[in-house]
Parts: sequence; structure tokens; C-alpha cells
Amino acid sequence: MRLYTTTRGVARENPDGTLGLLDLPYQDVGALICAGHLHTAATSRVIETVTKNEVPLAPLITRPGKIIAVGLNYASHAEEAREKFASIGRHDVHMPTEPNVQIVAGSAVIGDRQPVILPPAAADHVDYEGELAVVIGHGGFAIPTDRAWEHVAGLTIVNDISARDIQQRAYAGDTAASIGVAKSFDTFKPLGPCLVTHDEFAGDIDLRLQARVNGEVRQDDRTGNLLHPIPNLIAYISQYQTLEPGDVIATGSPRGAGQFMDRYLRPGDLIEVSIERIGVLTNSVQ
Repeated sequence: MRLYTTTRGVARENPDGTLGLLDLPYQDVGALICAGHLHTAATSRVIETVTKNEVPLAPLITRPGKIIAVGLNYASHAEEAREKFASIGRHDVHMPTEPNVQIVAGSAVIGDRQPVILPPAAADHVDYEGELAVVIGHGGFAIPTDRAWEHVAGLTIVNDISARDIQQRAYAGDTAASIGVAKSFDTFKPLGPCLVTHDEFAGDIDLRLQARVNGEVRQDDRTGNLLHPIPNLIAYISQYQTLEPGDVIATGSPRGAGQFMDRYLRPGDLIEVSIERIGVLTNSVQ
């Protein structure tokens, strides 16, 4: 099942690609999940069928309780990070053997085709990272790996945008900066365009992921190359904090982020993140 949040409520995608606006008392997919009624969307009455061009999409989950961003979770990305450190004479840097996680503000979320705004406080080194996102459907603490998928509502796409200058200050030990702040500016977490429910996937998730800026492919990898797969991430994170319905886990980004090429986002840029079987998340930059 493929679910969208529109300006007219929750919609279910039909086999022909049109959207059925559902007779549900929820303004967004996140509210549907938090109410524990995700399953009802499969059989809810359609009040109107529209094309995707006839109704604007809204943020899939308006305000996640928390977004957990996982870093260095692709071998290709870890390798480019080592190369970056080596270029400045740092050959002693070791990549983490456990998931590297940061908490990001839920207020950073925007939807498909909504603009990313470069913040005046940190406008010059803003960077994209295309990622597979996991949306939690059932909460839990200390979730066993073999039960992890039972807690997943579905998968979507997230663009984990960061202000790299603030992030670099945090890496350098500046106590006034943090990675969470670098990733939490308003509009820095585009999410969507739809939620594909977990029953659409089975076994290992091996999906092609690409990020494009102005049509140029910058990132191209497969989610099967995650160093820490989705069940392991859920088990690990839930050791430290309860995962709640509507929470989002950004599972990590592959090689090709702008900071490693010194190519940052500028007004007028168009970012597209595509993941097969999910869709394309598109956002302009202002």
C-alpha cells in the first residue's frame, strides 16, 4: 500500500497511479500511524479520485516525535570520509563499529516539492544526502532484532540536509556547535513523497538509491549495502530510547555528498532523491 498526505487529507495510490482521497479523520499519514489505524487505510472508502497533479502533496508526517539520523552506514561513504581525513593528514581516524546516531528536530520536516530554505545563519555550506527512511508504526523499547520489522509502519525517502560548517565546528570540538543543530534547521528534512507499507517488502531490502542535483547524478548505491541493516538499527537505537509511532530513522547516505567535492547547494538548485519501489523526492533550493 502506498499512502500520501495531501492538502485534502490522506490518500491511497491506485494501480493506475491516481490517488484515492480517503474518508479518514486524519490530516496526515503520521496522525494515522499514531492513532494505530494504519491498517484501516487499505479498506477505507474513497471519496474522490484525483491525479497527482490535481492535489498538492503535504508533508507525509507533519511533526515526527523524533528523527534519528544514522551516519557512516555505507562502506562507500565511510571510505570517502577516510579519504577526506587523509587529505588533511589525519590517518588515525577509525570508523565506528556501532551505529553513529544523532537526534534531529521534527520541525525540520517538509514535504515533496516544498522548498529547502538556506538559513541566513549558515547558508554557504548546505549539503544534501539521499537516504532510505524507516517510519515506526508500533513503539517499543529494547526491541529484539528478529522482531524489529513488526514495529515498522513502512519506508519512505528522506533528504538529510546539513549545514556542514556547523557540523565541522562540532567535529573540531566547538562546544557551541552540534551535529544535531547542523541538521535541524527548518526545511532541512524533506520527507516523502509517500509511505510504502512494510508488507510490500520482504527479507533484505536491496533498493537502488540515487541523489541528483540539477539532473547530475551525485549519489548512486543500493540499500543492500547498509553496514547496519534496518532490524539492527531498530534494535540498537531502542536500547537507548523508546521508539514511538511516527518516529523516523534516516538510515544513512552513500558516497557522493557535496562536502567531499566542495559542491554545496545554491539558490535555484533542484534536488531529486529516488529509491526504486518508493518514488522520487523532489525539492528546490531557495
